[in-house]
Amino acid sequence: MSMHAGGERPPYDQVLIDIADYVCSYTIASELAYTTARNCLIDTLGCGLEALEYPACTKLLGPIVPGTTVPNGARVPGTDYQLDPVQAAFNIGAMIRWLDFNDTWLAAEWGHPSDNLGGILAVADWLSRSATPLTMHAVLTAMIKAHEIQGCLALENSFNKVGLDHVVLVKVASTAVVAQMLGLTRDQILAALSLAWVDGQSLRTYRHAPNTGSRKSWAAGDATSRAVRLALMVQAGEMGYPSVLTAKVWGFYDVSFRGHPFRFQRPYGSYVMENVLFKISYPAEFHAQTAVEAAMALRAKLLAAGKSADDIISIQLRTHEACLRIIDKKGPLTNPADRDHCVQYMVAVPLIFGHLTASDYENTFAADPRIDALREKMQCTEEPAFTADYHDPEKRSIANSLTVTLTDGSRLTETVEYPLGHRRRRSEGIPLLEEKFRRNLARRFAPPQQQEILDASLNQQALESMPVQKYVDLFIPQG
Repeated sequence: MSMHAGGERPPYDQVLIDIADYVCSYTIASELAYTTARNCLIDTLGCGLEALEYPACTKLLGPIVPGTTVPNGARVPGTDYQLDPVQAAFNIGAMIRWLDFNDTWLAAEWGHPSDNLGGILAVADWLSRSATPLTMHAVLTAMIKAHEIQGCLALENSFNKVGLDHVVLVKVASTAVVAQMLGLTRDQILAALSLAWVDGQSLRTYRHAPNTGSRKSWAAGDATSRAVRLALMVQAGEMGYPSVLTAKVWGFYDVSFRGHPFRFQRPYGSYVMENVLFKISYPAEFHAQTAVEAAMALRAKLLAAGKSADDIISIQLRTHEACLRIIDKKGPLTNPADRDHCVQYMVAVPLIFGHLTASDYENTFAADPRIDALREKMQCTEEPAFTADYHDPEKRSIANSLTVTLTDGSRLTETVEYPLGHRRRRSEGIPLLEEKFRRNLARRFAPPQQQEILDASLNQQALESMPVQKYVDLFIPQG
């Protein structure tokens, strides 16, 4: 171990200090943040329940050693599993991310802050069943703070541009809030954060051709469970590494961030939860949400004119730079993970069929030759104004504009600037978000159990005062 002169270790990096002080000392006073966090909670759990219909997801769930049950362990909603908090965090995290339908944050880096619920809910439930009863207010608080840490780090710092996956931010944010929930001291929280940064971080390889694959659906579960593991190691007395970011040659900045320090746009508060983006209508990578909305509107116009997708000879998509970088894909798409990150696929399906659901990415559905034929007619170009508004903190739009040219020479155009899940469309979106939750509850539970969950979940005051284990038990299959 390298020491400074006199054997003293360096002070902790300021980035770590700011995060630790925020989770230890900052009081969330925003009513909007708590209301949004409750909506985020039900939406995130609903996404996990839908994922349980997919064997590719469920084969990864349960204990590491089959048949293992942990007394007083954390429960996994929608299943009979009761696991240690590390494995429970993986289970919950993998479920909620599997279908790419939970919330989104878009900035220099993108990601899904509700991924942190895996670690948060597992630890809160485990603590509540063993030594330290917590209420759901504590869960919502941890969600707001995890959203804020992940989102503020993402505002000005692009991890994808150095080839790293955004789940590094899930690991860091989950580590901070889970460590605080476990009762770790400020110095221990700093140590845990340093361990999260000193880890090897995931490459984005599994999100891009030619290697796109299903790891992108469980990478966040892996990250949030790793956070729980690291926090528990520090609780047991493991040491930290104070200059993990700034150490010359060996620190994160020099090794993984091209020598650049992190930049910050704003201090930690509750901005991210208040402005988070919900995926309400379509399980699609978020940069394509407005493109899918535009495609649905164009299909309605086509039908009204007595035409269909068969009459289209070309499609122009004007979009923002991030969309081009992540989901502009030509050529064969080999699996669902490839398709739900291809904007051409996500536009073609609603133009032809009038819907886009999770099952529309499966191999059987994708075999329809009309989809690839329409993809081939599509051209994507950047609209600089869309890119500028995407980064504008006052707008945070995710605009897409579709123009279809038909066989008779006529053209139809549809532009959508803000997706349904945007803060600017909350009044329109929240009733539909609740309807999405109701649909997902109906996948797993009989009507009486659905109603019990709804009664607890849709009342802010009742939910916040509810013991965590009682709320989680509502999601355990009965009979």
